[in-house]
Amino acid sequence: MVGSHPRMSLVWPLSRVLLLHRTAAYGCAGPGRKRVSREQLPNAITVARVLLVLPTAWLLWNAQYPAALVLMTIAGASDAVDGWLARRWRAQSRFGEAFDPLADKLLVAVMVVIFTLQSHLPLWLVLIVIGRDICIVGGAVVYRMLFGAIEFAPTLLSKANTAAQISVLLMLLVELCRFGWISDFAALLLDPWSFLLLGLLGVSSGIDYVVTWGLRAIRESRLRGRG
Repeated sequence: MVGSHPRMSLVWPLSRVLLLHRTAAYGCAGPGRKRVSREQLPNAITVARVLLVLPTAWLLWNAQYPAALVLMTIAGASDAVDGWLARRWRAQSRFGEAFDPLADKLLVAVMVVIFTLQSHLPLWLVLIVIGRDICIVGGAVVYRMLFGAIEFAPTLLSKANTAAQISVLLMLLVELCRFGWISDFAALLLDPWSFLLLGLLGVSSGIDYVVTWGLRAIRESRLRGRG
């Protein structure tokens, strides 16, 4: 470069080298880091929702219902967000498939037990809810011990049962918050039929699991017997 300053002739190539180095670094490492964080974010949200169960239980036990409603709303929103992110980013994992319904079950179990101890729910309902989950978990453990790995997926009836449980518990919590006409409307919806509906869904979805996985176990044992 004729007539250029010597220092400029050195700085310009050096800047080009640094620019190429940064471009290569971001092109290789950047997307990788972004991909890892995308895979981990839905699972992190699921773990955070599990951790919300303990403070929610404490608030419910101490009758701090408005604050408990806030945490339950956050938990519900996070449930929708982590599922949407996992589908959008194709970040579904076995961890998420196992712990996502577990977070819902823990929250439902805690709320049902505490509300029953506070005489807001009938005793027979908590026996159905907790007894059903114990039977399902116990059956899954036995199935795994006998046949190995298990691809556990909730049935349509089970999803309806969980949705109904959360809806009824949310309405009960809104009623206990004493929000004026909003709580009165929630109390109007919480007639005895809502509890009977939960009991019916709990029993029927439990039977559905037993029949479905019982038939699978019979098929698996026959296949192994032929082998």
